Amino acid sequence: MPKIKFRKRYFLIAFSLIVATLFTIKTINPDITLSKLGDMLTSTQPPSMPTDTVGRHSLMVDAILHSARRPSSLLTKSGEAVKNKVLGVHSFEESFPDLNDVQLATASSMGIETIANRDEAARRQDELVYIDDNPYYHVKRLNHSIPYLAPRAALLLEEIGRAFIDSLSTKGFPMHQIVVTSVLRTEADVKRLQRFNANATTQSCHQYGTTFDIGYNIFERVQQPGKPEQPGSNGVLLKSILSEVLRDMREQGLCYVKHEHKQSCFHITAR
Repeated sequence: MPKIKFRKRYFLIAFSLIVATLFTIKTINPDITLSKLGDMLTSTQPPSMPTDTVGRHSLMVDAILHSARRPSSLLTKSGEAVKNKVLGVHSFEESFPDLNDVQLATASSMGIETIANRDEAARRQDELVYIDDNPYYHVKRLNHSIPYLAPRAALLLEEIGRAFIDSLSTKGFPMHQIVVTSVLRTEADVKRLQRFNANATTQSCHQYGTTFDIGYNIFERVQQPGKPEQPGSNGVLLKSILSEVLRDMREQGLCYVKHEHKQSCFHITAR
C-alpha cells in the first residue's frame, strides 16, 4: 500500500502541473484549438546545423571545451611525486605555422562584428566576456587593445592557463601564470597601432574577439606577483612547457597558433 500511495501522489502532482500549464496557455491565447495546442506540446524544433566547414568545426570545439576535465595525476602508484620531462617542440615555426590569412578566415566567420571604437565597445559588452587577472592567467597592461573576448575564445584562454599550470605541477616547476599581452582591438586601436608598428595590418584577427596573444618570454610568478619571470634558463623552459600545451591544443583542432618572433608572443585564434 505505501508504494501505491507514493505513485498516486506524484501522479496527481504531475497531472496538476499539466492542467495548470494548459490553463495558462489557454488564458493567454483563448483562440487556440486543442489540435494546435497538441502540436505546441509535441513538436520540437531541431537546432540549425552550420553548413560551412568552419561552423561545423566550431561545434566540435565547443563539445571539447565544455567537456569535463580529467584531474591531473600528481602522484605515481608508489606515492612519489610525478616529474615529467620538459620536451618542448621540435621547431616553433614548424609547430605553429598558422599565418594571418588562415586565422582571419575563422575569426571573421565565427567572431563578432568589428567595433569602431571604445565607446561602441562599451555598448556591446553583452556580446563579450571581460578578461582580467584570475587564477589561470595574468593580463598585462593593455595599450592597444581592450580586455574582452568572444565566449569561446575566453573559455579557450582559461583552458590554456589551466593546462599550463597542470603541466608545471607534473614537471616539478614552481607555479607561474601565462601573461596575456593583447586581446580585442577596435578599428580605432588598429589605426593607432599602425602609427607605431609599420607591420600592423588593418585585417587584424584581434578585431573579432576570437584572438589573443600570450607572451612567451614573460611569465607571472604566483608566489611573487608583480615580479615576472624574465628570459633566461628558467624562462626558456617555461616557454617550452607552454609550447607543449599549445601544440596539444592545436593538434586537437581547438585553435590556430602562430609563433610571433618580433612580438615575442604566441598569436592564437579560437576555432
